[in-house]
Amino acid sequence: MHRNKKAGIIGIAITIILLILIVIFSNGESENSFFENAASNLVMPIQNGLTYLKNKLSGNPTFFTDINNLKEENKELKEKNSELEQSLRELENIKTQNETLKEYLNLTEKYGEYKTIPGYVINKDISNYSKTIIINLGKKDGVETKMTVIGDQGLVGHVISVTETTAKVQTIIDTASSVSCSMSTTKDSIVCKGTLDDKSSLKAMYIPTEANIIQGDSIETSGLGGIYPKGIHIGTVKKVTNTQNMTDRYAIVETAVDFDKLDTILVVTNQ
Repeated sequence: MHRNKKAGIIGIAITIILLILIVIFSNGESENSFFENAASNLVMPIQNGLTYLKNKLSGNPTFFTDINNLKEENKELKEKNSELEQSLRELENIKTQNETLKEYLNLTEKYGEYKTIPGYVINKDISNYSKTIIINLGKKDGVETKMTVIGDQGLVGHVISVTETTAKVQTIIDTASSVSCSMSTTKDSIVCKGTLDDKSSLKAMYIPTEANIIQGDSIETSGLGGIYPKGIHIGTVKKVTNTQNMTDRYAIVETAVDFDKLDTILVVTNQ
């Protein structure tokens, strides 16, 4: 009984609410009803946000097109940068080749009395005991053993072995090397040998007792010994060491050629 009474009250309440809603929605003069205001308050923030985004994009109709253009331009710039780097490398190679050609020209002018073949160093073995280099000239170029090899500043050494395309050169700083020399001032003959201690010095030995050898004297090949032609510059006297026995005195000769930086060479073929 109590349950039926409660259900009846709820039914009456629902009926009253429905009647109120019908009256409200049927009233055309109320343009902004409660429900409309509630819906408006809920929807407006979202609508305003969408409108703002639309206006932003509308103000720049090429927004996405510009992004694609930037990507394309970035790709083109990368390609151009790669091309410029390649061109720079090519220019560096040309510069190096020009410098090499200038060195060859200087060498051929300096040693114009000799018939020579230009070449360059492709490998070095400058250790304590063996000081040899490999050059890019061989039998096919007319290179033979015992041929003299010179650099821009002076004597490098001589060929000790040859392949079809390369040659091995024993440098004058090699410990097994022995060069017959003469002093520019007195023309006295001496012998210069490679040392274990230094890559740019020779030990001048067998100095005549009457010879007046001093620091700064220029040393050149004497033409004796059957390997090196006469008059090729070797180096300069750096230090003279006197001993109790004049026959044992010696001098240190600094080589004209910097073997660490040696690159271009000439092989003398008409000695």
